[in-house]
Amino acid sequence: MSGRRERSLLDDAVRIWRAGVAGVAPERLLADAIRLEDTLLTIETSSGDGLDIDLTDVGRLIVVGGGKAGAGMARGFEAAIAPLVEARRVAGLLSVPADCVAATQAIKLIGGRPAGVNEPRPEGAAATAEMLRLVSEAAPNDVVICLLSGGGSALMPAPAEGLTLDDKIAVAKLLAAAGATIDELNTVRQHLSRFKGGGLARACRAGRLVTLVISDVLGDPLDLIASGPTVEPQSTPADALAVLDRLRLGGEPQLANVVHILQSTANEKRARPTTEATTLVLANNATAVDAAGVEAEKLGYSHAMDCARRSEGPAEEVGRHLAQMALRMRDATAPNEPDCLITGGEPTVMLAPPEIRGKGGRNQQLVLAALQAIGDCRDIAVVSGGADGEDGPTDAAGAMVDERIAAKLVGADLADTMRRNDAYPLFDGVEALLKTGPTNTNVCDLRVVTVSRPS
Repeated sequence: MSGRRERSLLDDAVRIWRAGVAGVAPERLLADAIRLEDTLLTIETSSGDGLDIDLTDVGRLIVVGGGKAGAGMARGFEAAIAPLVEARRVAGLLSVPADCVAATQAIKLIGGRPAGVNEPRPEGAAATAEMLRLVSEAAPNDVVICLLSGGGSALMPAPAEGLTLDDKIAVAKLLAAAGATIDELNTVRQHLSRFKGGGLARACRAGRLVTLVISDVLGDPLDLIASGPTVEPQSTPADALAVLDRLRLGGEPQLANVVHILQSTANEKRARPTTEATTLVLANNATAVDAAGVEAEKLGYSHAMDCARRSEGPAEEVGRHLAQMALRMRDATAPNEPDCLITGGEPTVMLAPPEIRGKGGRNQQLVLAALQAIGDCRDIAVVSGGADGEDGPTDAAGAMVDERIAAKLVGADLADTMRRNDAYPLFDGVEALLKTGPTNTNVCDLRVVTVSRPS
């Protein structure tokens, strides 16, 4: 306990949060999952799922995909199969954020969008078109490896026939502003694409298609992660239309073309993939929560953990619930009660009208709501951040608060700041933003609460 007294609650909370993110580092995940022995390629996940591929008669390994973890996944994959890379049996490309592009040996990394711009761009569309060409020209004795992670939907646009890239951008922006969950967003996107919703699998002519996933969708629905390019969708165009109607977007003039496409394809029969397809999840939000828990134990905390299985609803409500749990832990009188709470999930934010909207993200909004509910934060520290290092359209992963930070914010109009989604300048002014830069991974959000009770 003496070591804990020498550190602040906030320092510990940040350290635990960072350990959770480190636990889903893609290069390490790929190294742990893949083994190459002579001509046998073995892939095995931490949950025990896996497969063996005999490479004796295999021609090429064609690697495609993308996402915020794409660069690390590419490097990790190349390292795990180094002899095949050296033998020039590996080729392909991934679409990743421009600030994640780095040197690789055989798998080309394309900046599919600028840093901090989480929407489709022409560069991503060009990369996606090249991926479709590569898999469509594959030979039956080739194996396609698809590396997917969160953020892949925006990085791999391929508008359906009759749609433009501007149509895709408009629907993504309007859905986000309306507070759509990632499930709702990807349900719509997968029916507006030649790549998503199983489009890559239908285009693939290789004998085998293996998808390795770092999941950013709670519950790991394979058809929704990166909008499911290698998995047949569980939804229909009618479900996509229902999402637009539920969020009152069906009548938006900007979406007239989108609605028309969804209506016209409602009864179309999709061709079935001819390739043998397997999907394996390497890591998810629970993986990060578990890694954070290990670090909490090392630091001497008795922790409780919880990982959401579906979208959690408004960030403000999640923040207030986190505050209640923090107060309960701090004020507990029974022995052996936890003094650290680690949770994972992904809430939503209903954006304020553009004319009053400020700058912030869902994690900053969540911490703001928690601060408002806790008050002075005596003997409490709260950290909340996106595992990808991005929180909304900002350069912060999220925000943090403790007694020292709360004292600096006395008198601030927290309710108005929250109403205008303007948490960033408030937290920036008291050095309470959690800034990591791109983490090259993405498994939703991670929150850590640490408390201190009288000995």
